[in-house]
Amino acid sequence: MQFTSEQRLDDGVLEREFTLGEIPGILWTPKSASAPAPLILVGHPGGLHMMYPRLAARARHAAAEGFAAATIELPGSGDRPRSAAAEQARADLRRALDAGEPVDDEIVDRLVLPLVEKAVPEWRAALNALLSLPEIDGPVGYSGGVIAIGIRLAVVESRISAALLFAGSFVPRTMFEEARQVTIPLQVLLQWDDEGNDRQLALDLFDAFGSKEKTLHANMGCTPASRSSRGTTGTGSSPGACSEAGPSGRQQRIGAVGPADVQPPDRVGAGHRPVGAARDHQRPISWAYAVICSAPMAVTGSRLGCIVRAVNETRPVGQRRGDRHR
Repeated sequence: MQFTSEQRLDDGVLEREFTLGEIPGILWTPKSASAPAPLILVGHPGGLHMMYPRLAARARHAAAEGFAAATIELPGSGDRPRSAAAEQARADLRRALDAGEPVDDEIVDRLVLPLVEKAVPEWRAALNALLSLPEIDGPVGYSGGVIAIGIRLAVVESRISAALLFAGSFVPRTMFEEARQVTIPLQVLLQWDDEGNDRQLALDLFDAFGSKEKTLHANMGCTPASRSSRGTTGTGSSPGACSEAGPSGRQQRIGAVGPADVQPPDRVGAGHRPVGAARDHQRPISWAYAVICSAPMAVTGSRLGCIVRAVNETRPVGQRRGDRHR
């Protein structure tokens, strides 16, 4: 890992750009800390420059809670080399969407599965490098999209203690089996009224997660992300209007099309509706909300920080810091 630039933001957070081989990334660390900071990996749908305002806002709120935050560019996004196969899959996806046709599972597999196969090892390599820095230590959390990447990371990376996943990007059907292997504390955010979101698929995916501690929050109304961009990976939503009725029948058929980086309302208690009462998961994660997060948090990174901190504080006696809590 090589740091290429640094600046001190107006709230004292230190922001450093870095490269890990050919992979660019950004690390934010708190203004001051008496001990190494725990870490949140900030996921996004691709395009660091385009996503920077939201990524930086999430990271700065996390830093205010004492957490370091880091992100890396996705394969095939930003200035990274494009894949001919991914470009063809993306073109086929756009063609189906423009024609108002269902998106075939084969297109989703060609677009998303190679991305997961490439991105997850890169995230793990970045995690190795980040945890080698003296100012960073566990526990580690993952926050954001693309949700398929978050699922794979939650399964294979034992250093991740908790995850906050943003529903709304395409999810290959084969990922449901991996979702059943996820056991860490989990929260899923779903923008309820975006036409691009397949509500039922998101609910089915939530049911598939094997975590005993899991919560689904549906944010009422539209998200700005649904009107702006799909992300450079093409896995997010197409811009469009949002109706009170929610997803159209056509979009319900095409799978988890939707914002890959949902921006929730300003406060957890405003505009949020827990979903899943029929699924026996209607209560918030008790130790994360009632004990650690009794006051509403403003940004997803901070809420994940509460979950990660709670996991760390409730780990069994003798468990090393940064180990997974079970």
